[in-house]
Amino acid sequence: MKTLLKKKIIIPVVLLSIFLTGTAFKGDFFEIAKQIEIFTTLYKEVNMNYVDETNPGDLMDTAIKNMLQDLDPYTNFYNEQDVENARINNTGDYTGIGASVLTLKDRLVIIEPYKDYAADKAGLKAGDEIIKVENVVVADFKDDAGNLLQGATGSTVNVTFLRQGKTQTATIKRESVEIHDVPHYSMVDDEIGYLVLRKFGDKASQETITAVRALKNQGAKKLILDLRGNPGGLLTEAVNVTNIFVPQNQLVVTTKSKVEKYNKTYYTQKEPIDTDIPLIVLIDGKSASASEIVAGALQDLDRAVIVGTRSFGKGLVQRPKSLVYGTQIKITISRYYTPSGRCIQALDYWNRDESGKATRVAKENYNAFKTRRGRTVYDGGGIQPDIELEYSKLSPITTAISEENLVFNYATKYYYKNSVSDLKGFKLNDSDFSDFKNFLKSNNFSFETKTEKAFDEALTIAKSEGLNAAIDSNYKAMTNALSTYKSKAIDENKTQIMSLLSDEIVKRYFYREGMYTYYIAHNSEIQDSKDLLKNQAKFLSYLNL
Repeated sequence: MKTLLKKKIIIPVVLLSIFLTGTAFKGDFFEIAKQIEIFTTLYKEVNMNYVDETNPGDLMDTAIKNMLQDLDPYTNFYNEQDVENARINNTGDYTGIGASVLTLKDRLVIIEPYKDYAADKAGLKAGDEIIKVENVVVADFKDDAGNLLQGATGSTVNVTFLRQGKTQTATIKRESVEIHDVPHYSMVDDEIGYLVLRKFGDKASQETITAVRALKNQGAKKLILDLRGNPGGLLTEAVNVTNIFVPQNQLVVTTKSKVEKYNKTYYTQKEPIDTDIPLIVLIDGKSASASEIVAGALQDLDRAVIVGTRSFGKGLVQRPKSLVYGTQIKITISRYYTPSGRCIQALDYWNRDESGKATRVAKENYNAFKTRRGRTVYDGGGIQPDIELEYSKLSPITTAISEENLVFNYATKYYYKNSVSDLKGFKLNDSDFSDFKNFLKSNNFSFETKTEKAFDEALTIAKSEGLNAAIDSNYKAMTNALSTYKSKAIDENKTQIMSLLSDEIVKRYFYREGMYTYYIAHNSEIQDSKDLLKNQAKFLSYLNL
């Protein structure tokens, strides 16, 4: 243990040398050196003298992560495995079983097997719960059990899993997996092309260019670019994707920081593919970061009509910094600003409320900016679509149902009880919706509204002040009203819930590729975008043309 301890103590010393060489820290030299010395001596004393055996690595990991929690959720420490996972996420290439996997405390849940990859070939399905990898019981594995599934190309891994309560086994032959940034593109009709950009890895712009050219060759005269659910990625790729539709030497994004070298302007560098083709960009509340740079730039330049719901609101830029022993820190270095000058960061992590939660920028504090043709746009709360589709906003109850994985779990149940062969003709009916509501009851689904939380807090204060008797009847009336609302809320959000269920169920039978094909025939946002593109006068009016 002492040898390991000596190695761990070296880390703060190395970090100190790094701090000393950074010009940004010269003014804080004494304070930084002082705090590192305090930490080093404390760390040594705890590890050497604590009454029970300690794990130096775990102590350091906890210390680092708790320190970073006070900053923002995007500034994170990465161990060696985390670094490799980040590399995979950006390149889209890795060796494994070819499936999206959710790591839970005691099992690994297959979320999505990729068509014709290893897990799919081995017969694994969405909803399968892996409880053992080789001889390692997932519940007993302290680290990320998902790492157990990775390995060299051509190697095999034996898994034990639960499917509908029955224990089964499978042998999976690992292989190289390529996850495309553009997983789908196709024609909506004779003149409208549709393409999905799922993330901004290092192939995002090239795959988008390939898709745009292919669609134009198929006759596309108008385009729908789907950025819904896209969490972002590489800033440079956001610039390159924007460059596909706007001229060379056009300002796309500016970054501003307290460190001068991070203050940069990003311009388009290449000749565009098409600066005239009518373009709609679809966004939602999960479109973030690089997605917002693209949507914001195309909006500011009056190059595209943005359709959907307000985006996430991440106006912060991160950069990985290499540390010792193959570790990294991804650190927020700057804020970014769209061509009009707006920063769309929605949450203030530096001025938190009394409970320590980041506060959202109030709408009355939004600042107005102008697009190239004089349209008014705002900062502070993500990208506001030019056409906001109210029906696309997830209601609190729909969000709660999704977050508890009840849509996913019901789709699993449905898959093993029903046969579906007609992709475009598939449609859930009222009987299915009733079955889903019974499913919610059987799973004891309940959710607490923000209003209920506020009432509970108010009642607690009232009791402390001896006022609970005076307000008791009113409190019961309000809670009864809320209970009535919640019982009706599921029915009132039937359309939204059924849409989520349909998407997940279709994916079970026809994989993700089938889901996008289903989208084109049934997705309301795509249909509304299609209708707008067919109405040229209306489309142009949104761009002040």
